[in-house]
Amino acid sequence: MKCALITGGSRGIGRAVCIRLAEQGYHILINYRGNTAAAEETLAAVKEKGADGTLLQFDVGNADEVQQVLGEWIAANKDKQIEVLVNNAGIREDMMMFQMSHKQWKSVIEASLDGFFHVTRQVLTGMLLKRYGRIINMVSLSGLKGTPGQTNYSAAKAGLIGATKALAQEVAKRNVTVNAVAPGFIKTDMTEGLPEKELSAMVPMQRFGTAEEVAEAVVFLASKGASYITGEVLNINGGLYS
Repeated sequence: MKCALITGGSRGIGRAVCIRLAEQGYHILINYRGNTAAAEETLAAVKEKGADGTLLQFDVGNADEVQQVLGEWIAANKDKQIEVLVNNAGIREDMMMFQMSHKQWKSVIEASLDGFFHVTRQVLTGMLLKRYGRIINMVSLSGLKGTPGQTNYSAAKAGLIGATKALAQEVAKRNVTVNAVAPGFIKTDMTEGLPEKELSAMVPMQRFGTAEEVAEAVVFLASKGASYITGEVLNINGGLYS
């Protein structure tokens, strides 16, 4: 059975990616940290597409949890191959750096950058042995240009861009591609509270993007048609920055 693992898959961009990959016939592994109700809603949406899925609850930033839940699932499901990994999990703890606590710095780094390491390391061996895999990392406009008030988030996403480019070169000869998608302002839970009207005026397209528009790009990079694309960062920002 061919599987796709989406971290942070219960809401927003993660949910949209789960639904689109379900349409491609994958068994969807939906990772979430705490919102079981939202994760179950995503699973129901996956099943509406005629696919099936599994809920995997763990904190991507916690190496022990990743090993216990994901590691044990992989060991117990030798007949299932994770072909696609979307490292989507991440959090924001926005604050000017001179006011930022150590916890605010650490939690954001752990969710995006440590999470990428913990999860990818679990699935990478299987991809290398099968000589096929698609890894897509969710980065951000903040990781490309930096955003004031988001030193922690910008650092985490910039680090993930560097990791994407390095890992892509390590595994290319095994037909495993590693790419990143960098959304700008996307209408999700993470952007609630932002002044949408004011920020939209900065975007050449004059609007926020949708989670579904990001999911389309992820599905392309996960496809066999993207087999000669690796180490790339695809901007999805309405022309705001490229």
